[in-house]
Amino acid sequence: MTRSRPVRSRPARSRPSRPPSRSRSSRGRALLALAVIALSLYITLTVPVHLGLDLRGGTQIVLETRSTKTVDADRAATDRTLEVLRGRVDALGVAEPTLVRSGSNRIIVELPGVQDPKKAAGVLGRTAQLTVHPVLGIADEKARPQSGKPDKPDTSKESVLPDESGQLLRLAPAALTGQDVKGAAARFDQESGAGWGVTVDFSRSGRDQWTELTGEAACRPVGDPTRRVAIVLDDKIISAPQVDPSVSCGTGIPGGSTRITGSFDDADSRELALLISGGALPVPVETVEQHTVGPSLGARAITASAWAAAIGTALTSLFIICVYRLMGVLAAVALLCYGLISYAALAAVGATLTLPGLAGFVLAIGMAVDANVLVFERAREESAARPRSGPRSALVAGFRNALSAIADSNITTLIAAALLFFLASGPVRGFGVTLGIGVLASMISALVIARVLAEFAAARPWVRRRPRLTGIATTGAVRDWLVKRDPRLLRHPRRWLAVSCAALVLAGSGIVFRGLDFGIEFTGGRLMEYATTTPVDPERARAALADAGFPQAVVQTSGDSGLTVRTGELTDAEAAEVTEAVGGLGGTAERVRDELVGPSLGDELRRNALIALAVALGAQLLYLAARFRWLLGTAAIVALAHDVLIVVGVFAWLGKPIDGVFLAALLTVIGYSVNDSVVVFDRLRELLGRDRKATLPDVADRAILQTLPRTVNTGMGATLILTALAVLGGDSLTDFALALLIGLVIGTYSSVFTATPLAVEMHGHRGPVKASRRAARTAAPRSRGEREPAG
Repeated sequence: MTRSRPVRSRPARSRPSRPPSRSRSSRGRALLALAVIALSLYITLTVPVHLGLDLRGGTQIVLETRSTKTVDADRAATDRTLEVLRGRVDALGVAEPTLVRSGSNRIIVELPGVQDPKKAAGVLGRTAQLTVHPVLGIADEKARPQSGKPDKPDTSKESVLPDESGQLLRLAPAALTGQDVKGAAARFDQESGAGWGVTVDFSRSGRDQWTELTGEAACRPVGDPTRRVAIVLDDKIISAPQVDPSVSCGTGIPGGSTRITGSFDDADSRELALLISGGALPVPVETVEQHTVGPSLGARAITASAWAAAIGTALTSLFIICVYRLMGVLAAVALLCYGLISYAALAAVGATLTLPGLAGFVLAIGMAVDANVLVFERAREESAARPRSGPRSALVAGFRNALSAIADSNITTLIAAALLFFLASGPVRGFGVTLGIGVLASMISALVIARVLAEFAAARPWVRRRPRLTGIATTGAVRDWLVKRDPRLLRHPRRWLAVSCAALVLAGSGIVFRGLDFGIEFTGGRLMEYATTTPVDPERARAALADAGFPQAVVQTSGDSGLTVRTGELTDAEAAEVTEAVGGLGGTAERVRDELVGPSLGDELRRNALIALAVALGAQLLYLAARFRWLLGTAAIVALAHDVLIVVGVFAWLGKPIDGVFLAALLTVIGYSVNDSVVVFDRLRELLGRDRKATLPDVADRAILQTLPRTVNTGMGATLILTALAVLGGDSLTDFALALLIGLVIGTYSSVFTATPLAVEMHGHRGPVKASRRAARTAAPRSRGEREPAG
């Protein structure tokens, strides 16, 4: 009899189930990513982005209201002036004009497609003070003032003005003003052969006064000067006709209308009718800034920036694919989604895309890679610490551990963008809007879209079987090299500080000895850019302009066959002389850009630029002090000031202009420099939370080595974008890209070799440094047997 063995039942193996919270959060991120992409695609296809005048061509005029003895140019008077100007612009027939008040006494007028700023400024700047006066007789030449200018008419006293032929007339106080005018229209009189004229219709209150005025004049003999009625517009007699002999004495001209005739053509009569019917400006206005850009220049800028964006994005994508393999491919897809989201956001908020804004859009592509690089490097560390955890767990830990650095670095950039928006104006303000939208879009693309794609791919069985394909299973070439070499970068921190001081002295000497070449935005003056059919030697152009009476003109080449002329304030007639002198050098010269900035506005912009820099430094210091304590915050701000001075000094040595676009680049450098320092200090704070007995030099050395792979990879991505922008972006963006490239190199250096050594020296070798409570709480707990990341 055989004994049977008891059968032992084996429990069925079940796959570990995902935590419900993780599964729900993954599905939520996936749905959010799909919703954002679908909405962005819909907006992109249905809502166009508004292009600034520097991209589509046109004229922008900034008017400043001036106070008079009787009226203050306050906010209310400026608003009334704005309404009068709006009526004039509408009557000009300009498509999609824009008129907005800026501050309390400035009005910005944008006229797309208008290439003749002289005429537009003439119509807008005329005060249109219309008055009608009885003529008292002919004035003696002795009555003409010594200055050669006739007395201004007054509504309450006698005045002297020349008529159309130059004969001086004595005018009685005004009998009617522009407030008595109901409307005016330009008409062509075919019956009498008088040609073009303007018919003026008086209001109900003005009809009786007009009848009385003409009735009194009709009592004078025919041919007598006192039978005339003078119509004055802006201190100039535009018409002084005699009352027709058919008008009876005391009866006057009935109907409450009159016709102004003279040597008018179609354009003159329509402009005069526009000014009269539009009404008088409540206060005088003065043109303090004027920009005119030809449509060809804007089209070239769009094409150049598009090529820079396409090539820069392709090179950056290729680089991160080579470094991170499959994860790099998914990051490139997220990068394309970033571009879609940014464009849709610009269209949704109604932002105006300007040339600096377009450059900011291209620049933000390089900055958008930074968050992916931070995550992937953190995932590499997690994979090295826990080889058996799998790529998906490494990615989850990478996103979790990189979140703090991503948030801090993007917030610092948002601070710079906000300062550009609130403290700058014009295209530089548009750059701030574009940069801010780009930062927010990059966070969505990196933390939502890229995470959904990466976690989905990492969970596939064929990916788990080939972990090296993900690009995060290995530590990477840079980290391996650092582990092998084990450099002690902060062994002698004062040596690095000495190098930084030497760089500061060299840059400062450029500022002292070469000086800063402030653009017309900060000094006032006029800048005109010409496209010539044949290349023009700058020396010949300077000599020709000197012979024409402009010896102080600054001439520079622009592109293959272009020329830029910068002078002091010029009238339109003098600007025409400059154009004639340039055109006489051979071939033809087309004025493709014309900028005029008044000296008072230049002083204000220069003052605001210094305020913007000071506020930026203060805001960054407060934020960094709140996040990293005063020690690290102060070190970061000192390094930031170091970067700003070096970039300015390099531009001084190169003789490059310091203008509004350079200011935008400088504030962007501030954001990027702090961004780098934040990543290093975030790791330093984490390490301090783990090891409270370690000294600051040792912890800082480890923090630098652990973040150096991210610094190298991010810097390479941004460098590819900026190089493409500098080479392909055209002359208008070359200096912008150059400033950012210099700032990128200096900012990368200073975050490692200036900010961190300075923090070490400021703390001194006093043993362990206390970490903030937040650092101790947020430091990632280490499980038993877990080792420190390589490097």
